[in-house]
Amino acid sequence: MARVLVVEDEEDILEVVSRYLKLDSHEVLTAKSLEEMYEVLEKSCVDLIVLDLLLPDGDAMDEISSIKIMCPETFIIVLTALREDRNRILGLELGADDYVTKPFNPRELVARVRAVMRRKGSLEKVLTYKDMKLIVHQRALQIGEEAISLSGKEFDILLLMFQNPKRVFSRYEILEYVWRGSERSDRIVDVYMSTLRKKIGKERLVTVRGVGYKLG
Repeated sequence: MARVLVVEDEEDILEVVSRYLKLDSHEVLTAKSLEEMYEVLEKSCVDLIVLDLLLPDGDAMDEISSIKIMCPETFIIVLTALREDRNRILGLELGADDYVTKPFNPRELVARVRAVMRRKGSLEKVLTYKDMKLIVHQRALQIGEEAISLSGKEFDILLLMFQNPKRVFSRYEILEYVWRGSERSDRIVDVYMSTLRKKIGKERLVTVRGVGYKLG
């Protein structure tokens, strides 16, 4: 069972989502605005937030990074209208863990919540590889005694590799895991790998020519 905060201003959607999550044995809290959401989080962080992007007092897209700073262990699934927000979701680098487009089947959302919580529950708190430590519950990287700042996607790339330290990953595999099948060119993986090398050192992240990438 997870503690889930549903942030949605449409009463009928809020009611249906809450009911299905409760039937799946989750504890459900609700909020109809960003202000109400922060009132809940200031009292206590939750395991997961189901977050509608378009709320009466602002665009929740702009709040995702703040939520992650405030509650680094909280997962976020965003709700978005396909035609209005799909391009922005595909460009999201702020830390949301999944998204569901409206209209949606509430059973699909419950399945997404289960999947995210399984992923959360199965992760070790700290993954190590040589002189690197990936602190999973904080979404942070440490090399020796130095803390390395990572974006959400950079962390996800390293998480994939730390979980499979001897494996070589193709661009396509990384794209599927990190961007979850979104319509992106696999060349974006090269961009992120280049940035990661600058942060952690090129000897720690190597290219296997014609195949893909692996930890060095």
